[in-house]
Amino acid sequence: MKVLVVQNRMGIGDMVIFLPYIQAISKNYNIPVSILVKKNTKSSEFLSNTQYINQILILDRDDKKKIGRHYGIKGILNLASDLKKNNFDKIFIFNSSLRFRLSANIAGIKKIYQYKLFDKKNQDIIKTANNFIKDKLNIDVENNPKIDIDPNAISKAKTKYKTSDEIIDILLGIGGSGPTKRVDSKKFIEFIKICLEKYKCRFFLAAGMSDVEVKIINFFLESKYKDNCIPINNLKISETLPIIKNCKISICNDTSFSHLSAALGIPTIVLMTDTPIVYGNYSPQMYPIIPDGETTVSHNTLGKDRINPEKIFLEMKKILNLS
Repeated sequence: MKVLVVQNRMGIGDMVIFLPYIQAISKNYNIPVSILVKKNTKSSEFLSNTQYINQILILDRDDKKKIGRHYGIKGILNLASDLKKNNFDKIFIFNSSLRFRLSANIAGIKKIYQYKLFDKKNQDIIKTANNFIKDKLNIDVENNPKIDIDPNAISKAKTKYKTSDEIIDILLGIGGSGPTKRVDSKKFIEFIKICLEKYKCRFFLAAGMSDVEVKIINFFLESKYKDNCIPINNLKISETLPIIKNCKISICNDTSFSHLSAALGIPTIVLMTDTPIVYGNYSPQMYPIIPDGETTVSHNTLGKDRINPEKIFLEMKKILNLS
Protein backbone atom coordinates (compact mmCIF):
# COMPACT_ATOMS: atom_id res chain seq x y z
CA MET A 1 0.00 0.00 0.00
CA LYS A 2 1.16 3.52 -0.82
CA VAL A 3 -0.27 6.52 1.01
CA LEU A 4 0.13 10.22 0.19
CA VAL A 5 -0.52 13.11 2.59
CA VAL A 6 -1.09 16.58 1.13
CA GLN A 7 -0.14 19.54 3.32
CA ASN A 8 -0.10 22.66 1.13
CA ARG A 9 0.29 25.42 3.72
CA MET A 10 3.39 27.57 3.44
CA GLY A 11 6.30 27.69 5.83
CA ILE A 12 8.17 25.59 8.34
CA GLY A 13 5.82 26.28 11.23
CA ASP A 14 2.71 24.92 9.55
CA MET A 15 4.66 21.87 8.38
CA VAL A 16 5.70 21.12 11.96
CA ILE A 17 2.14 21.56 13.23
CA PHE A 18 0.89 18.85 10.85
CA LEU A 19 3.52 16.25 11.76
CA PRO A 20 1.41 14.49 14.44
CA TYR A 21 -1.38 13.92 11.92
CA ILE A 22 1.03 12.57 9.31
CA GLN A 23 2.51 10.27 11.94
CA ALA A 24 -0.98 9.09 12.96
CA ILE A 25 -1.77 8.14 9.37
CA SER A 26 1.52 6.27 9.06
CA LYS A 27 0.93 4.42 12.33
CA ASN A 28 -2.62 3.49 11.35
CA TYR A 29 -1.44 1.70 8.18
CA ASN A 30 1.89 0.59 9.67
CA ILE A 31 3.86 2.03 6.74
CA PRO A 32 5.88 5.18 6.09
CA VAL A 33 3.95 7.66 3.96
CA SER A 34 4.76 10.14 1.21
CA ILE A 35 4.02 13.85 1.62
CA LEU A 36 3.21 16.55 -0.92
CA VAL A 37 4.37 19.94 0.36
CA LYS A 38 5.56 23.31 -0.87
CA LYS A 39 9.27 23.94 -1.27
CA ASN A 40 9.31 26.74 1.28
CA THR A 41 8.37 24.32 4.05
CA LYS A 42 11.99 23.17 3.72
CA SER A 43 10.81 19.71 4.75
CA SER A 44 13.81 17.93 3.28
CA GLU A 45 16.09 19.90 5.63
CA PHE A 46 14.48 18.77 8.88
CA LEU A 47 12.52 15.59 8.10
CA SER A 48 15.29 13.47 6.56
CA ASN A 49 15.53 11.30 9.69
CA THR A 50 11.79 10.96 10.19
CA GLN A 51 10.96 7.25 10.02
CA TYR A 52 7.27 7.64 9.18
CA ILE A 53 7.97 9.68 6.03
CA ASN A 54 9.67 7.94 3.11
CA GLN A 55 9.21 10.41 0.25
CA ILE A 56 8.87 14.18 -0.04
CA LEU A 57 7.15 15.46 -3.18
CA ILE A 58 7.15 19.17 -3.98
CA LEU A 59 3.98 21.06 -4.88
CA ASP A 60 5.22 23.49 -7.54
CA ARG A 61 2.59 26.20 -7.30
CA ASP A 62 2.80 29.89 -6.45
CA ASP A 63 -0.69 31.39 -6.36
CA LYS A 64 0.55 34.95 -5.80
CA LYS A 65 2.88 34.95 -8.79
CA LYS A 66 0.54 32.64 -10.72
CA ILE A 67 3.35 30.35 -11.79
CA GLY A 68 4.48 26.76 -11.33
CA ARG A 69 4.02 23.35 -12.86
CA HIS A 70 1.03 22.71 -10.61
CA TYR A 71 -0.62 26.14 -10.99
CA GLY A 72 -3.96 26.66 -12.75
CA ILE A 73 -6.05 24.28 -14.85
CA LYS A 74 -3.01 22.86 -16.57
CA GLY A 75 -1.45 22.44 -13.15
CA ILE A 76 -4.29 20.16 -12.05
CA LEU A 77 -3.50 17.85 -14.96
CA ASN A 78 0.25 18.06 -14.36
CA LEU A 79 -0.21 17.18 -10.69
CA ALA A 80 -2.44 14.27 -11.64
CA SER A 81 0.23 13.02 -14.01
CA ASP A 82 2.90 13.29 -11.31
CA LEU A 83 0.75 11.48 -8.75
CA LYS A 84 -0.15 8.71 -11.17
CA LYS A 85 3.53 7.81 -11.59
CA ASN A 86 3.66 6.88 -7.90
CA ASN A 87 0.62 4.57 -7.92
CA PHE A 88 -0.82 5.81 -4.64
CA ASP A 89 -3.64 3.74 -3.13
CA LYS A 90 -4.85 6.37 -0.65
CA ILE A 91 -4.55 10.12 -0.29
CA PHE A 92 -5.25 12.36 2.72
CA ILE A 93 -5.77 16.00 1.77
CA PHE A 94 -5.51 18.58 4.57
CA ASN A 95 -7.23 21.19 2.42
CA SER A 96 -10.74 22.05 1.18
CA SER A 97 -9.79 22.85 -2.42
CA LEU A 98 -11.44 21.03 -5.30
CA ARG A 99 -8.13 21.13 -7.22
CA PHE A 100 -6.52 18.36 -5.19
CA ARG A 101 -9.57 16.13 -5.40
CA LEU A 102 -9.66 16.52 -9.18
CA SER A 103 -5.96 15.69 -9.46
CA ALA A 104 -6.38 12.65 -7.22
CA ASN A 105 -9.40 11.43 -9.21
CA ILE A 106 -7.64 11.87 -12.54
CA ALA A 107 -4.59 10.07 -11.13
CA GLY A 108 -6.79 7.10 -10.33
CA ILE A 109 -6.27 7.10 -6.56
CA LYS A 110 -8.99 4.83 -5.20
CA LYS A 111 -9.41 6.16 -1.67
CA ILE A 112 -9.55 9.94 -1.28
CA TYR A 113 -9.93 11.49 2.17
CA GLN A 114 -10.22 15.27 2.31
CA TYR A 115 -11.44 18.21 4.35
CA LYS A 116 -15.00 19.24 3.53
CA LEU A 117 -14.90 20.94 0.12
CA PHE A 118 -15.13 24.76 -0.04
CA ASP A 119 -15.12 25.01 3.77
CA LYS A 120 -12.08 27.25 4.25
CA LYS A 121 -13.68 30.12 6.17
CA ASN A 122 -12.50 30.46 9.78
CA GLN A 123 -10.81 27.04 9.82
CA ASP A 124 -8.94 26.40 13.06
CA ILE A 125 -5.65 24.81 12.02
CA ILE A 126 -5.55 22.42 14.99
CA LYS A 127 -9.22 21.58 15.50
CA THR A 128 -9.91 21.00 11.81
CA ALA A 129 -6.98 18.58 11.48
CA ASN A 130 -7.94 16.80 14.71
CA ASN A 131 -11.55 16.39 13.61
CA PHE A 132 -10.44 15.17 10.17
CA ILE A 133 -8.29 12.34 11.53
CA LYS A 134 -10.89 11.45 14.16
CA ASP A 135 -13.59 11.25 11.48
CA LYS A 136 -11.58 9.29 8.91
CA LEU A 137 -9.47 7.01 11.13
CA ASN A 138 -11.14 7.26 14.54
CA ILE A 139 -7.84 8.40 16.08
CA ASP A 140 -7.38 11.06 18.74
CA VAL A 141 -4.13 12.84 17.90
CA GLU A 142 -1.90 14.39 20.55
CA ASN A 143 -0.68 17.81 19.42
CA ASN A 144 2.96 17.17 20.20
CA PRO A 145 5.09 17.32 17.01
CA LYS A 146 8.45 15.57 17.17
CA ILE A 147 11.47 15.83 14.88
CA ASP A 148 14.08 13.08 14.84
CA ILE A 149 17.73 13.87 14.15
CA ASP A 150 20.89 11.81 13.93
CA PRO A 151 22.33 11.17 17.44
CA ASN A 152 25.85 11.42 15.98
CA ALA A 153 25.09 14.94 14.77
CA ILE A 154 23.98 15.90 18.27
CA SER A 155 27.21 14.54 19.75
CA LYS A 156 29.35 16.35 17.18
CA ALA A 157 27.59 19.65 17.88
CA LYS A 158 28.04 19.14 21.61
CA THR A 159 31.78 18.64 21.11
CA LYS A 160 32.19 21.48 18.62
CA TYR A 161 30.48 24.06 20.82
CA LYS A 162 31.85 22.63 24.08
CA THR A 163 28.43 22.17 25.65
CA SER A 164 28.57 21.63 29.42
CA ASP A 165 26.27 21.54 32.42
CA GLU A 166 28.08 24.57 33.82
CA ILE A 167 26.71 26.83 31.09
CA ILE A 168 23.07 27.49 30.27
CA ASP A 169 22.91 27.40 26.48
CA ILE A 170 19.92 29.37 25.23
CA LEU A 171 18.57 29.62 21.69
CA LEU A 172 17.34 33.12 20.85
CA GLY A 173 14.97 33.14 17.87
CA ILE A 174 15.34 36.84 17.14
CA GLY A 175 14.08 36.87 13.55
CA GLY A 176 10.54 36.70 12.24
CA SER A 177 8.49 36.71 9.06
CA GLY A 178 7.23 40.26 9.58
CA PRO A 179 8.03 43.41 11.58
CA THR A 180 5.03 43.00 13.90
CA LYS A 181 6.29 39.57 14.98
CA ARG A 182 9.84 40.68 15.76
CA VAL A 183 10.32 41.85 19.33
CA ASP A 184 12.76 44.74 19.54
CA SER A 185 16.36 43.56 19.85
CA LYS A 186 16.81 45.86 22.84
CA LYS A 187 14.34 43.72 24.79
CA PHE A 188 16.38 40.61 24.01
CA ILE A 189 19.50 42.49 25.12
CA GLU A 190 17.75 43.37 28.38
CA PHE A 191 16.91 39.67 28.84
CA ILE A 192 20.57 38.76 28.21
CA LYS A 193 21.65 41.34 30.79
CA ILE A 194 19.32 39.92 33.44
CA CYS A 195 20.47 36.35 32.70
CA LEU A 196 24.17 37.14 32.93
CA GLU A 197 23.72 38.93 36.23
CA LYS A 198 22.53 35.63 37.71
CA TYR A 199 23.97 32.77 35.64
CA LYS A 200 26.67 31.73 33.22
CA CYS A 201 24.94 31.65 29.83
CA ARG A 202 25.56 31.51 26.11
CA PHE A 203 23.11 32.66 23.48
CA PHE A 204 22.78 31.09 20.03
CA LEU A 205 21.34 33.70 17.67
CA ALA A 206 18.82 32.23 15.22
CA ALA A 207 17.45 34.27 12.34
CA GLY A 208 17.35 34.33 8.55
CA MET A 209 19.74 35.78 6.00
CA SER A 210 17.63 38.69 4.77
CA ASP A 211 19.15 42.16 5.08
CA VAL A 212 16.81 42.98 7.96
CA GLU A 213 17.66 39.86 9.94
CA VAL A 214 21.40 40.11 9.29
CA LYS A 215 21.18 43.64 10.67
CA ILE A 216 19.46 42.25 13.77
CA ILE A 217 22.22 39.67 14.23
CA ASN A 218 24.87 42.38 13.88
CA PHE A 219 23.15 44.44 16.58
CA PHE A 220 23.92 41.66 19.07
CA LEU A 221 27.43 41.07 17.78
CA GLU A 222 28.22 44.77 18.19
CA SER A 223 26.83 44.89 21.73
CA LYS A 224 28.84 44.48 24.93
CA TYR A 225 27.45 40.93 25.15
CA LYS A 226 29.00 39.84 21.85
CA ASP A 227 31.32 37.35 23.56
CA ASN A 228 28.28 35.51 24.93
CA CYS A 229 26.57 35.32 21.53
CA ILE A 230 27.04 32.77 18.75
CA PRO A 231 25.28 33.46 15.42
CA ILE A 232 23.86 30.45 13.57
CA ASN A 233 21.88 32.28 10.89
CA ASN A 234 24.42 31.34 8.20
CA LEU A 235 23.85 27.60 8.74
CA LYS A 236 21.40 25.32 6.99
CA ILE A 237 18.40 24.26 9.03
CA SER A 238 19.75 20.71 9.14
CA GLU A 239 22.94 22.09 10.70
CA THR A 240 21.10 24.15 13.32
CA LEU A 241 18.97 21.27 14.63
CA PRO A 242 21.76 19.51 16.60
CA ILE A 243 22.77 22.86 18.10
CA ILE A 244 19.21 23.57 19.20
CA LYS A 245 18.91 20.05 20.62
CA ASN A 246 21.86 20.76 22.92
CA CYS A 247 20.31 23.97 24.31
CA LYS A 248 18.60 24.01 27.68
CA ILE A 249 15.82 26.32 26.53
CA SER A 250 14.71 28.50 23.63
CA ILE A 251 13.34 32.04 23.67
CA CYS A 252 11.80 32.77 20.28
CA ASN A 253 9.65 35.21 18.42
CA ASP A 254 6.74 33.58 16.62
CA THR A 255 9.00 32.20 13.93
CA SER A 256 10.10 28.88 12.47
CA PHE A 257 12.67 28.35 15.22
CA SER A 258 9.98 28.26 17.91
CA HIS A 259 8.28 25.38 16.09
CA LEU A 260 11.52 23.51 15.38
CA SER A 261 12.76 23.93 18.93
CA ALA A 262 9.57 22.64 20.52
CA ALA A 263 9.47 19.69 18.10
CA LEU A 264 13.02 18.81 19.20
CA GLY A 265 11.75 18.53 22.76
CA ILE A 266 13.34 21.76 23.98
CA PRO A 267 11.26 23.95 26.35
CA THR A 268 10.39 26.95 24.20
CA ILE A 269 9.19 30.33 25.40
CA VAL A 270 7.28 31.86 22.48
CA LEU A 271 6.91 35.63 22.34
CA MET A 272 3.43 36.12 20.91
CA THR A 273 2.81 39.63 19.63
CA ASP A 274 0.53 39.63 16.61
CA THR A 275 -0.73 36.16 15.65
CA PRO A 276 -3.31 33.75 17.12
CA ILE A 277 -2.17 32.22 20.40
CA VAL A 278 -2.64 28.70 19.00
CA TYR A 279 0.68 29.09 17.13
CA GLY A 280 2.47 29.50 20.43
CA ASN A 281 0.76 26.98 22.69
CA TYR A 282 -0.20 23.90 20.64
CA SER A 283 2.77 21.88 21.92
CA PRO A 284 3.38 20.88 25.56
CA GLN A 285 6.92 22.19 25.05
CA MET A 286 5.64 25.71 24.32
CA TYR A 287 5.27 28.46 26.94
CA PRO A 288 3.74 31.60 25.40
CA ILE A 289 4.53 35.06 26.70
CA ILE A 290 1.95 37.66 25.70
CA PRO A 291 2.21 41.47 25.77
CA ASP A 292 1.65 43.24 29.07
CA GLY A 293 -1.97 44.33 29.39
CA GLU A 294 -3.36 41.50 27.23
CA THR A 295 -5.20 38.32 28.20
CA THR A 296 -4.63 36.67 24.81
CA VAL A 297 -3.20 37.58 21.43
CA SER A 298 -4.35 37.44 17.82
CA HIS A 299 -3.94 39.27 14.52
CA ASN A 300 -3.55 43.03 15.01
CA THR A 301 -2.73 42.81 18.71
CA LEU A 302 0.45 44.70 17.75
CA GLY A 303 2.06 43.98 21.09
CA LYS A 304 5.77 43.63 20.33
CA ASP A 305 6.63 46.75 22.34
CA ARG A 306 4.85 45.35 25.41
CA ILE A 307 6.84 42.12 25.78
CA ASN A 308 8.47 42.17 29.20
CA PRO A 309 12.09 40.85 29.47
CA GLU A 310 11.71 40.34 33.22
CA LYS A 311 8.67 38.15 32.64
CA ILE A 312 10.66 36.06 30.14
CA PHE A 313 13.44 35.61 32.67
CA LEU A 314 11.09 34.55 35.45
CA GLU A 315 9.39 32.05 33.14
CA MET A 316 12.79 30.61 32.21
CA LYS A 317 13.74 30.23 35.89
CA LYS A 318 10.48 28.43 36.55
CA ILE A 319 10.83 26.06 33.58
CA LEU A 320 14.46 25.18 34.31
CA ASN A 321 13.89 25.11 38.09
CA LEU A 322 16.71 27.57 38.67
CA SER A 323 17.40 28.97 42.11
